[in-house]
Amino acid sequence: MSEGRILIVDDDVCLAGMLVELLTGENFQPAHAPNGAAALACLARRSFDLLILDVMMPKMDGLELLLRVRKEGSVPVLMLTARGDEKDRILALELGADDCLVKPFSVRELVARLHAILRRSANGRPDSTALALGALAIYPGTMSATLDGVPVRLTTAEFMVLKALARSAGRVQSRETLTYQGLGRPLEPFDRSIDTHISNIRRKLCLDPGRGIEIKSSRGHGYVLTVPRRRA
Repeated sequence: MSEGRILIVDDDVCLAGMLVELLTGENFQPAHAPNGAAALACLARRSFDLLILDVMMPKMDGLELLLRVRKEGSVPVLMLTARGDEKDRILALELGADDCLVKPFSVRELVARLHAILRRSANGRPDSTALALGALAIYPGTMSATLDGVPVRLTTAEFMVLKALARSAGRVQSRETLTYQGLGRPLEPFDRSIDTHISNIRRKLCLDPGRGIEIKSSRGHGYVLTVPRRRA
């Protein structure tokens, strides 16, 4: 059984070839594009379940490609970054990457991240259950959300984090819990991914106290989604 169609975008042909062989052995359907232009051409011809983008590429780097991809849709994206380039990792998440993996990485870690991301995407099966929190409505079945009836464009990771907060509205959720529920993996040392996703959600939803809906940080504990109190 196939695990998903994956497009690897990396100018390192040797590494990409090894990844194609590796992922094929793991029952994925991998394809390779050596640069951003080739990747856009591939995406125009067929759909993919997940993209693996390397940050460091000539002409059109991974961040620019990510920005262009996000303008067109919400296909999950795993970014590959160099060790120590924290700014690139944070920027990638801010631009809409679902997760980042630092080079060099282990085969087991890569496969685990891919499964976690694809598992989150698969959770978007038809479901009539909606979460209504004041002006905010969350639809798990379609992995979508609206604020005052207006659709809000969220990445898969952002949606899963928001859903985790919504299902425990009014209660503080630790960064460890949100990372596991939202990103499908354990929280790693010095990992600020969940904080960047929270920042993105706040920005996209334009949450403010006036609506009675906020995502508050609880220092040393985590985050909590507050909602308007129902009138008696």
